[in-house]
Amino acid sequence: MTEFRRILMDGYPVVATRNGDSLVADDGRSVAVTDAVHLPPSDPTKIICVHLNYTSRVDEFMTKLPAAPTYFQKPVTALCAHGSDVVRPEGCEWLNYEGEVAIVIGKTCRNVSPDAVGEYIAGYSVANDYGLHDFRDTDAGSMLRVKGSDTLCPVGPALVTDWDFRNKSIRTLVNGEVKQDGNTNEMQWDMHYLVADIARTITLVPGDILLSGTPANSRTVYPGDVVTVEVEGLGALTNTIVSGPTAIRTDVGAQPSDSEEVMSTAQGGDWEFRGIRAPMGPGAKHYKSTVDK
Repeated sequence: MTEFRRILMDGYPVVATRNGDSLVADDGRSVAVTDAVHLPPSDPTKIICVHLNYTSRVDEFMTKLPAAPTYFQKPVTALCAHGSDVVRPEGCEWLNYEGEVAIVIGKTCRNVSPDAVGEYIAGYSVANDYGLHDFRDTDAGSMLRVKGSDTLCPVGPALVTDWDFRNKSIRTLVNGEVKQDGNTNEMQWDMHYLVADIARTITLVPGDILLSGTPANSRTVYPGDVVTVEVEGLGALTNTIVSGPTAIRTDVGAQPSDSEEVMSTAQGGDWEFRGIRAPMGPGAKHYKSTVDK
């Protein structure tokens, strides 16, 4: 396996290869991994994400998988990097993490079999498919604002080649505490299947990113929280949640809500059966009822 990172070096984007604790550019310049300013590992034309895929997530939502995977898109403007801030807009409360594996396309891919997909993949990375569930009641199921708001797609820190996606651990930690703990063997549809499925009708080009699903226990995070997704063999992606500088405009569009659909997704798939009371944020002294009873 080889680990490549896109970083800023002297103000310019550079692809560097990891060598121990250093990142080395082709021209010989180097920077310590811990000092590097990271960029996303590719510059995609599209970001395509699968809905349910991990069995633990399916069980959590007490549902069944469809006969074939279903997908949604994140705008490329949602992309951010390792070490970047993830913005929760003012006026919103229900921002959830979703630790995932990102598939990065290496060459133009169209109408290929799952067995042949490997040669079209440049490598893999770590992703966090954040969801702003305050908008879950809008956009007719497309999840455009839920999953596509700015900064809600951190990917990184590296692109790793020749990584075997089978039987790899995936964990999400919030402030150092493990919140998601899964394994890629939970996936109903593996990485090659997902790429082949999309490429039946949609041409994938170098740099395009596919997100492959998340295990159980996606939960809400708050400004000040530090969220890290670790994938065995791919490294750790870390971001800090911050509050947006401006509030959601109230003079246009649907407004953030805390409907039963919003709360069920943000607080867990069986929320409506548990009748929990959820804190408004870390250390909050007041609580907001998550059931209308």
